[in-house]
Amino acid sequence: METVNTDIYQGDCLEILHDNFDDNTFDLIVTSPPYADSRSKTYGGIKPDNYVKWFSPISNELLRVLKPDGTFILDIKEKAVNGERHTYVIELILEMRKQGWLWTEEFIWHKKNCHPGKWPNRFRDAWERLLQFNKSKKFNMYQEEVRVPVGEWANNRLKKLNATDRIRDNAKNDSGFGKNVSNWLGRNTVYPTNVLLMATECGNRRHSAVFPKSLPEWFIKLFTKECDWVLDPFVGSGTTCEVAQEMNRNSVGIEILSENYELAKSRISQFQPKLFEEKAE
Repeated sequence: METVNTDIYQGDCLEILHDNFDDNTFDLIVTSPPYADSRSKTYGGIKPDNYVKWFSPISNELLRVLKPDGTFILDIKEKAVNGERHTYVIELILEMRKQGWLWTEEFIWHKKNCHPGKWPNRFRDAWERLLQFNKSKKFNMYQEEVRVPVGEWANNRLKKLNATDRIRDNAKNDSGFGKNVSNWLGRNTVYPTNVLLMATECGNRRHSAVFPKSLPEWFIKLFTKECDWVLDPFVGSGTTCEVAQEMNRNSVGIEILSENYELAKSRISQFQPKLFEEKAE
């Protein structure tokens, strides 16, 4: 197995990327920046009305360093302000499209262990958006790598097929979607949906917003091969880089907060002791 590199940088991701990385470097970018009004001690708690202005230079730099056939996965969450949903996520999508990004897909991360709760006019969110952006319509995607068990539903559904089940039955709403139920005969696995059922990270490793390892793992499987390059410009405690290392991918993580940088560096060193380059903010 070929040795891969893992580099953790400390500093502002906009400056680090501009100063250290060429155009078209990364195969996959997967990250979760601070949401609106979050992480006030590290990112200033960007207000929803200012979020697009703050993130647009970063997304533009990410567009530069992503390969033409690469993918950008953005984990982001909406916010309720004065009793209604703020539109900053929608506004960000529109601005990124103006920059040249293609908004290809939207995944939903369903947090299956989310605690219950409510507000006067709504219930607790148990999901987050994972927005997929690309530079072109032709991008690398390895769908076979994320197939899932067919499920018990098939035991009864496939027992007795009628004539319609044995042909492509097109949807009646003109969506273009169709299915041939007989294609599932004898299959142990099928393709997943765009709803990802994953528990949140319970042991937060002294970091307030930790990815579950299964989240970057799923996207690394789907969009990269071994020795490809993965970037997390808001790497936090280092989960994305740790998973990339385990999966034999090269990776780069950038973190502005020194405590998180040290934590990420210590996690990665368990897999690959090396000299980490520290870039001051």
